[in-house]
Amino acid sequence: MSRRGFIVVSLSVWLGAIAHGEGQPASAADEASKAVVIRPDRVFDGVTPEAHAGWVVVVRGGLIEGVGLPGELSIPDGPEVVDLPGTTLLPGLIDAHSHILLHSYDEANWEDQVLKEPLALRVCRATNHLRLDLASGFTTLRDLGTEGAGYADVGIKRAVEQGIVPGPRLLVATRAIVATRTYAPAGFAPEWDIPQGAEEADGEALRKVVRDQIGRRADVVKIYADDARGPTFSEGEIRLVVETAKTLGRPVSAHASTLEGMRRAASAGVSTIEHGNGGDLEVFKLMAAKGVAWCPTLTVFEFSARRGGEKAASESPRLRQARGAFRAAIEAKVTIINGSDVGAFAHGEAGRELELMVDFGLTPTQSLMAATSVAAQAIGLGDKVGQVKPKFAADLIAVEGDPTGDIHAVRKVRMVMKGGEVFRGK
Repeated sequence: MSRRGFIVVSLSVWLGAIAHGEGQPASAADEASKAVVIRPDRVFDGVTPEAHAGWVVVVRGGLIEGVGLPGELSIPDGPEVVDLPGTTLLPGLIDAHSHILLHSYDEANWEDQVLKEPLALRVCRATNHLRLDLASGFTTLRDLGTEGAGYADVGIKRAVEQGIVPGPRLLVATRAIVATRTYAPAGFAPEWDIPQGAEEADGEALRKVVRDQIGRRADVVKIYADDARGPTFSEGEIRLVVETAKTLGRPVSAHASTLEGMRRAASAGVSTIEHGNGGDLEVFKLMAAKGVAWCPTLTVFEFSARRGGEKAASESPRLRQARGAFRAAIEAKVTIINGSDVGAFAHGEAGRELELMVDFGLTPTQSLMAATSVAAQAIGLGDKVGQVKPKFAADLIAVEGDPTGDIHAVRKVRMVMKGGEVFRGK
């Protein structure tokens, strides 16, 4: 999508100006009272397997006021009507594993971004990343670590909330937590202390670090339960993190790709496990029993295979491993949520994850739910977003065609609305 195709339109402000006859915006109260009726061909509500033909959605004051067949709804007089023929309206998509402060490794490798790019440059890039992700239909991102950029995600989130820059709703993890000398940049002479891409802590010190990150406005605590060599934290250490975070009302997300790392994280009670390509049926059954959701990040594995010169996904050992893990997760009935690791690859391309989940075994509807209502529930926003339902936030997208039949339709975004405001045109 061209960046020039990205626009911001406030329907309520525009309507208010017309109503007052002088080209001046209406008052905040007037704006909040305006109703918008959206008329697509069909509505996928995020929870029902089938799309609903002929449904319309009424939006007012940033919330969904009504949804259903026109004859069954109480529609206010004189609403703005937005006709979207040929489209499906659905909840704004959720990516539960993103990195807004990273840009594609095709442009600069991870170490160069962490060590050589000034913080101000990374923040400026991030504002463009937010625009691209929002324009591609993602109205909520869970950002799982600033990768050397400190607490910049907290400030960026506030800038979005205050309307300074457009972007998705954000849940942020700040610095993430790693065991000492297990992360990166690495490989330097031992006499040098190199800035790390996450915060190091071990044992009882984890309690203070968790409290400090939450005190600095982390919405979720992210830990690295393993690295390429195997587990890094003990099960007891992960449990300490979970218990400390839970006391302060925060969930814990665990990076874990190895079988033992996943087992320790699930046993300790984390909320979600990221990547998990080394998982087997037994560990996924453990996750299902513990209520731990899985965020498989298939797109970053595909991207890594392409960067490694492999012509087909089937040639990537890690993707083949992930496909086996995916089958085991489906069999174990573990909760699968959408998360792509966007940032390692180009922002604006996160829709690829839904396509891969279908290729790996989900139905299109299951994939859509993994990116809407199921993801919302798993990340603690199940009563606010992820469904086309009265009193939920008016986070809505319209795509050409019917993604419940052809998942590729999610990449054909015609309209994006967040909180009742249109960020990509009709």
